[in-house]
Amino acid sequence: MTDLNHWWQQAIIYQCYLRSFNDSNGDGVGDLPGLIEKLDYLRRLGVDTLWISPFYPSPMADLGFDITDHTAVDPLFGTLADFDRLIAAAHQRQLKVLIDFVPNHTSKEHSWFVESRATRDNPRRNWYIWHDPASDGGPPTNWRTVFGGCPAWTFDPQTGQYYYHTYLPQQPDLNLRNPEVQAALLDILRFWLERGVDGFRIDALRQLIKDVQLRNNPPNPDYDKQMRPYTAVLPVHTTNQPEVHTLVTQMRQVLNAYGERLLLGEMYNSIEQTVSYYGEPGSGVQLPTNFQLMFRDWEAQSIAGLIEEYAAALPSHGWPNWIVGTHDQPRLVSRLGAAQARISAMLLFTLRGTIGMYYGDEIGMHDVPIPPDQVLDPQERLEPGMGRDPARTPMQWDSSPGAGFTRGKPWLPLAEDADTVNVAAQRDDPTALLTLYRRLIALRRATPALVLGDYRALTVDGNLLSFVREHAGQRLLVALNLGSQAATLEAGSRTIQGNIVLTTGLDRIGERVGASLALRGDEGVIVTLV
Repeated sequence: MTDLNHWWQQAIIYQCYLRSFNDSNGDGVGDLPGLIEKLDYLRRLGVDTLWISPFYPSPMADLGFDITDHTAVDPLFGTLADFDRLIAAAHQRQLKVLIDFVPNHTSKEHSWFVESRATRDNPRRNWYIWHDPASDGGPPTNWRTVFGGCPAWTFDPQTGQYYYHTYLPQQPDLNLRNPEVQAALLDILRFWLERGVDGFRIDALRQLIKDVQLRNNPPNPDYDKQMRPYTAVLPVHTTNQPEVHTLVTQMRQVLNAYGERLLLGEMYNSIEQTVSYYGEPGSGVQLPTNFQLMFRDWEAQSIAGLIEEYAAALPSHGWPNWIVGTHDQPRLVSRLGAAQARISAMLLFTLRGTIGMYYGDEIGMHDVPIPPDQVLDPQERLEPGMGRDPARTPMQWDSSPGAGFTRGKPWLPLAEDADTVNVAAQRDDPTALLTLYRRLIALRRATPALVLGDYRALTVDGNLLSFVREHAGQRLLVALNLGSQAATLEAGSRTIQGNIVLTTGLDRIGERVGASLALRGDEGVIVTLV
């Protein structure tokens, strides 16, 4: 793709973890009415697409990803009427809305599973994955749960068989080989499309289909006990099955009937596996999530190599995307430090493709230690140190006791620096991280070369990474110092003459650049070349 033919190509997607965004009623949990109250903030920030975490009825074993009704709203988050108001208010502000679609599993309290486990001959028995015990009475295969690496089969004494669950026992996996299940899930998509959603983020996409022969996963030859238990076996028979692509095609066909709608597919895959989900033109996921920046070493050579590898792997019809933060991973500031989080922001908004960002990263929120008696994430209980609660704490709006998030007790503890690291404190500060995000987004909006321009690596020298983005006569140099020591970009025979339009320090703007460019430690610079 060389032209901007689709709205999602130039989208900046803002992930709102609903429980933590804004609480409207004082119960300590974010909700849909609270989100409506903050839509104007998102427009001022400059984003144009909102991705909302699950808000469906749930026992909350996995904080909303264990669903009992995919076509309703949990009272904790509001009502279906609130959702309709949200769609209308967002669209009035030219904001697109994506919602989470969770097709891999349900809650064990879902009416479908209640029926499925009632008897072996129940009409919905084959809606889930049931199997007889192995010859020794144990689980049918060696498949492991993502959470904790436990056996992924739970025995049900009522019917004498095991059921499969990729995650918790409270989250039985649907049998997506069953055409009736497929039809039911496609109807869920239609339900929300009829209510005006602009697309879906598909949860756990790579896990949707499992090996029909139920073969054991092979052992991981590189496994050691310092690694996560889940990685003891290679999930070749429980992820990335070829039939997943057929399911995606069916989903795309449903969306295509509603005009320009988007599928954003969550997957933790290699680059090669990720790009395979683009499928054939018009039939795959438009944006298979590219999480690679979250896991590569934060080192100039490594990052430069990643950019080149990803671009080379994209199919001709594949549009790139870059996501650096989500509700499942440590926050940017905690991964990189405050100074390099600014560098990361400049890198993110100067790369080609669609951009995804996580709420609170724009003000520099960090992971918050959670006392043991306040832990809610089941992953932390199963794998101490792997919990996701620290990256899900309430949005810090101001310096009030509830950080402007709630009038009550927040569902997770606030950061100790919430009284200084918040939106109100940074709103009018010309040097604040929030100001940098706004300036980067505004520059990207005004500069087509940053969205779809060609990428040309300029140099990788020590901690210094630089590249040029060029389109229709626009040329911009991006120079990033990934180290704390000063560095100088020497262009050699290539000219870098121009004017600085933005720096991570929000200074030096307008400064003339000649044959070389000096960067301070932890500094990023964007230059308009002449």
